[in-house]
Amino acid sequence: MQAASILPRDIPIPPMLRDRTAGAEVQLRGLGRSFDGQRVLANLDLTVRPGEFLSIVGKSGCGKSTLLRLVAGLDQPSSGSVAVDGLPAETGGERARIMFQEPRLLPWASVAENVALGLRHGRDDRAVAEALDSVQLADKAGFWPAQLSGGQRQRVALARALVSHPGLLLLDEPLGALDALTRLTMQNLIRDMHDRAGFTAILVTHDVAEAVALSDRVIVLGQGGILSETRILRVGPARRGSAELAAVEAEILEAIFAA
Repeated sequence: MQAASILPRDIPIPPMLRDRTAGAEVQLRGLGRSFDGQRVLANLDLTVRPGEFLSIVGKSGCGKSTLLRLVAGLDQPSSGSVAVDGLPAETGGERARIMFQEPRLLPWASVAENVALGLRHGRDDRAVAEALDSVQLADKAGFWPAQLSGGQRQRVALARALVSHPGLLLLDEPLGALDALTRLTMQNLIRDMHDRAGFTAILVTHDVAEAVALSDRVIVLGQGGILSETRILRVGPARRGSAELAAVEAEILEAIFAA
């Protein structure tokens, strides 16, 4: 089942101006994963285009995080294949970075030192400073994680994930533990950085409104495969809570509950 939805857009950078070449391509072919004989994913085919922002939603236990771990190369498929830019996920991970629900910062390291952990080839103070500036934390470089709020810690985690300019950013419910206002702020930050940097993004979330606000495409996962797909084309200014957004969210929720 496929649907296309057109929504107003409130980001001033048109999609066609993104540097799509910066993003990695992800291909899943006949992907399957079972645990102790219990099938979670079965014969799943999916292509994520370079520079696309894809969100994965579905009921708890449908395999969303399992799929993300397979793309990250943190788990191995029972059948089929996962490729990032044509390379097996476990060897193509050099271009990929992942954000989890918890910031996972080192408490004994400064904010700047935590961000530097995301670099591929040694310390680069300028890159760290630019990454912190991009998440509005340039003035917190010397702070300890314990001195930051929850939202600030997640911004440090985002800076760490993006400091090496990855081609693929994997997001495993990174905003789930934040309060509502901080969550909206982080959504806007992630969407803005995606538009400016052009990386490919795959987000797992239980929040359908979040998926619609951030994504070019939303898939509903269930019964081992993809139950529905909604492509979102954005033109003009958008407002949260608009009738257009509500209609798309309702469409996706209907697919989830139908499962």
